[in-house]
Amino acid sequence: MSPDTDRQPPAAAGQPQDEEGRSKRSLALLGFVSLFLTIVLLGLGTWQVQRLGWKLDLIARVDARVAAAPVSPPNRDGWGAITADADEYRHVTVSGIFQHEKEALVQASTERGPGFWVITPLIQVDGTRILVNRGFVPPDRRAVESRTEGNGAGIQTVTGLLRLTEPGGGFLRSNVPAEDRWYSRDVAAIAASRGLRDVAPYFIDADATPNAGGYPIGGLTRVVFPNNHLVYAITWFSLAAMLAAATVIIGRREWRRAV
Repeated sequence: MSPDTDRQPPAAAGQPQDEEGRSKRSLALLGFVSLFLTIVLLGLGTWQVQRLGWKLDLIARVDARVAAAPVSPPNRDGWGAITADADEYRHVTVSGIFQHEKEALVQASTERGPGFWVITPLIQVDGTRILVNRGFVPPDRRAVESRTEGNGAGIQTVTGLLRLTEPGGGFLRSNVPAEDRWYSRDVAAIAASRGLRDVAPYFIDADATPNAGGYPIGGLTRVVFPNNHLVYAITWFSLAAMLAAATVIIGRREWRRAV
């Protein structure tokens, strides 16, 4: 065997420089991607901070409305200007005559268990109507005949919270007006199914003032706003910090190898 057989071929000229160049390009790409992702994560964190400020302001405004003295709700002239930010959960009071024969039952899940909201049209003095969620009834009180004591005649006064219509239906369930099955308090659909005109584009959740006979049970409105924005913001900012730290550590190690 020739003594030259075990010799390795000489390295191609410029090979170390090529590997060094590729390493530096890889480091540059790593830095660019890391910088981009860090900016995205910081942006998401900043957005959540902004959302936190908005949510805290919303909660403060709603709490102030709920605790305020009741006022008259917007009349016909103001119906077109109603918004969630300005009017939802406003403490209101109205007077009129209930049309108990035109009530609708909307499926409900409450702290008292499953049952129905009793939605009844109230005719005001000016002839306009407001749908009033008079409260909750359990399944065994679904029939109006089982709670006639609570269906007052003549002029009635209702105090409660203004709520915006809930079109479409509930979670994964669409309203079926033709079968009188309701899963949300869709003002327009309920009014149409009852042949009602001049109906306000909102409804009122009645307060806990007792009804004769105990039903319906009012005052079960849950004024709760999920507020996880601070947790989300901390999460995004933490991920951005960890990514930046990991990039620095890996980058320094790879740089030492490259040089």
